[in-house]
Amino acid sequence: MKRVLILCTGNSCRSQMAEALWQRLAPGDWEAASAGAKPAGYVHPLAVRAMAEIDLDISGNRSKHVDQFKDAAFDLVVTVCDGAKDSCPALAGAKQTCHWPLDDPADATGSEEERFAVFRRVRGEIQDQINEYLSGQEVPRKPPK
Repeated sequence: MKRVLILCTGNSCRSQMAEALWQRLAPGDWEAASAGAKPAGYVHPLAVRAMAEIDLDISGNRSKHVDQFKDAAFDLVVTVCDGAKDSCPALAGAKQTCHWPLDDPADATGSEEERFAVFRRVRGEIQDQINEYLSGQEVPRKPPK
């Protein structure tokens, strides 16, 4: 089984959603984990809600520090924000690395429903990017808006 580690700064939104989506999209082929350079200490409630909407429960997840995985071997390490790309240590056990810069939905403003719409959009972008990678059709990501 292949292993992927998804990194973002706080490990509260994007990487948590990516971990769950990767597990769903490649069951039995990949083991997914996520971590952050500066863990937030919680999983964002709107990330939990966005994933519950597609029948994925991340309510029991916790944010983890990347150091927890410093000695682990991974086939792939994916950074999903520029902060993680710049601040996470190089992981000696990574066979391949990718950078997928995605907007941080936690930075969204407006009403709860407007902010939730951003979580939904980012969730969809993560799912698309994982599908592209798994199908061998990975394309370069556009810079975040």
